[in-house]
Amino acid sequence: MNKIIIAVDGFSSSGKSTMARRLAAAIGYRYIDSGAMYRAVTLYAMRHGMTDAAAGTVDTSALNAALPGISIDFAPGAEGQHTLLNGEDVETEIRSLEVSNMVSPVAAIPEVRHALTTMQRELGKSRGVVMDGRDIGTTVFPDAELKVFVNASAETRARRRYLELTGKGQAVEYDDVLANVVQRDKIDTTRAESPLRQAPDAVLLDNGNMTLEEQDARILSLFNDTIERLK
Repeated sequence: MNKIIIAVDGFSSSGKSTMARRLAAAIGYRYIDSGAMYRAVTLYAMRHGMTDAAAGTVDTSALNAALPGISIDFAPGAEGQHTLLNGEDVETEIRSLEVSNMVSPVAAIPEVRHALTTMQRELGKSRGVVMDGRDIGTTVFPDAELKVFVNASAETRARRRYLELTGKGQAVEYDDVLANVVQRDKIDTTRAESPLRQAPDAVLLDNGNMTLEEQDARILSLFNDTIERLK
């Protein structure tokens, strides 16, 4: 049986990245975090004065012109996969709340989505990958053999994100994190280019009350069922 493509989509802070990464490790596939790619582009824009944090806006023309000079890749690190922006390890910086507050406006730019979709398809062309994001099963790999859509309440997702950030020593307030989650949901689901939505053939997985072990068991079961079906 040839290796397949697994698309894991879902809302911000739904735990889809953790789920996808753990599944990839369990089945020997490559894990690709598409959200990290958008965060890396956002960090680039912020560093080069292309964003206005107060207004939540992006200098689209300047960023579009810079896209050909932006390279994103992944490399193994001591604590898992790290994101490289033009060869620099930016894994810690891209997870900050400041980047989180700007990533949805950047990700809504059509030219950014087109550029990263091309990169993502190139990364997955050899198959045997688990890729998570917002539009993997609908736009990047609409023919993926297994599609999973992950969700949980905004409050549950904000609590997870808050604990993650404070656990890394970042000084954040829960209310600010919740506001960010709600804002990103609105932007992600209403943008004109590849809005966040569940693909018709995706399996809905609400993990609001699941443990990590239960999540792992559920998605591994879906993978095994898919492999059996394709025999």
